[in-house]
Amino acid sequence: MDDGLALALAGEPMRLLADRALYWPARRRLLVADLHLGKADTFRAAGIALPSGGTALDLARLATLARSTGATSAWILGDVLHGRSDLGAWRRAWQGFREATPALEIAVVDGNHDRALAGAGLDLALLGDAVEEGPFLLRHAPARDPHRHVLCGHLHPVLKLPGLARAPAFWLRRDCTVLPAFSAFTGGTPIRLAAGEVAVACNGEALVEVRRATSPG
Repeated sequence: MDDGLALALAGEPMRLLADRALYWPARRRLLVADLHLGKADTFRAAGIALPSGGTALDLARLATLARSTGATSAWILGDVLHGRSDLGAWRRAWQGFREATPALEIAVVDGNHDRALAGAGLDLALLGDAVEEGPFLLRHAPARDPHRHVLCGHLHPVLKLPGLARAPAFWLRRDCTVLPAFSAFTGGTPIRLAAGEVAVACNGEALVEVRRATSPG
């Protein structure tokens, strides 16, 4: 297993994984954001020609991460769905994923694309708009919290390194960590680091850490 990048968030040992996931060893829990199940299927249903199989590949990646880390649960920080919840292609991929990971608990924080999630019949736990867990507040979109470190997604952060293509990235801020979009079929928001912030680019195989020094004085 790729051990990823070990670090502490709000005093809690965590690991950033190169395949766009955060692992919480004390809870044996994977945290991912912005799964966007069926996004390409929704586009194809609207007459836009796109390759198929993206959802199946994303779910296979998630199953591989669960096996390699020994995670007993996976919490998704919003945007499980993208558009229609009744399209057969991605639902078959989801069924195959659940058959491959029957013991993995799946829980979800509501995202802005998840209006149809409650009635989608996906066998997962719905956590509401936000949940407090240990030193963290887990939610979909970034926000400030006076008492807890926020773990979230929504922004799809990406980082452009000299001579390399844009890559999904974790955005580590003083009181908020933004996870990259887990789905491979997503756009991204370029990160502009403020003083003292860190970005960690991840391309599925490696992690590259970029820091912006704290301003003097």
